[in-house]
Amino acid sequence: MSTSYYEEANMIRDDESGYASGESSHESLPEIVFSKAHLKFLNHQLAQLEPQDILRWCITSLPGLHQSTAFGLTGLVTVDMLSKLDGPLKSNIDLIFYDTLYQFQETLDLVEKVRQRYGNTIHVYKPRGCNTTEDFEAKYGKKFWDVDDEKYDYVAKVEPAARANSELNVKALLTGRRKSQGGKRGDLDIIEVTDSGVIKINPLANWSFAQVKEYVDANKVPYNDLLDRGYKSVGDWHSTQPVAAGEDERAGRWKGKNKTECGIHNPQSRYAQFLAQQQQHQETEELAQQLQKTVVA
Repeated sequence: MSTSYYEEANMIRDDESGYASGESSHESLPEIVFSKAHLKFLNHQLAQLEPQDILRWCITSLPGLHQSTAFGLTGLVTVDMLSKLDGPLKSNIDLIFYDTLYQFQETLDLVEKVRQRYGNTIHVYKPRGCNTTEDFEAKYGKKFWDVDDEKYDYVAKVEPAARANSELNVKALLTGRRKSQGGKRGDLDIIEVTDSGVIKINPLANWSFAQVKEYVDANKVPYNDLLDRGYKSVGDWHSTQPVAAGEDERAGRWKGKNKTECGIHNPQSRYAQFLAQQQQHQETEELAQQLQKTVVA
């Protein structure tokens, strides 16, 4: 197909200006990058806004936006808020759900309720090469979380999350984390940037559990039936218990262990770091072999 005179003229103007725009002929544009000063400024500004306004900013400012969710209350509030934005900002962001194959049945039932209520596309990611619990246990054995907790987190959660980001071209990710959930989340910012460059946004970071529950009740947002049985934060059935009065919201997760996160929202786990080191070692050896062949030749 030939290029018209006007298209050629525009291409020349783009090249002569030295700038690229979203409509220009340049094959690529720089990814979004925040300096530390810019990130600090944005966090200060966004912390003063309501979650709906933070979500509006995300939709207009961040390409490749998705939402990762385990269908906890905060994530469900985010889905509902997005569905109620006005005009061109009304958006059903694609959801990403990491199915470890050890979810409560109540959680899986909720996934379908959300799909039917809001119509979002839900991308389900499971441990690589596994579709059922039987597949997983044939590969790793029974109660693998007791055998090697860090490796379990990696194969069941961290690796699927990284795979989802890569396959779905995720650039920015909405999460359901809040400061009031306790543990390492107490000093949470609205915006974070991961080691891999994914921008994570926590739009309800400054809300309390009471505010979240009030919104859920007022807007009749569907939620996990387990919450009516004393649970507040729901993960795998083997590592989740009801929460006692006065305990932190996530106190029922990994009870009795010195652990508050599964690795998805942490810097790389020790197991992931080990894998990265192994890969780097292999690449170094391959390079050395290639150099040796060059010298011999």
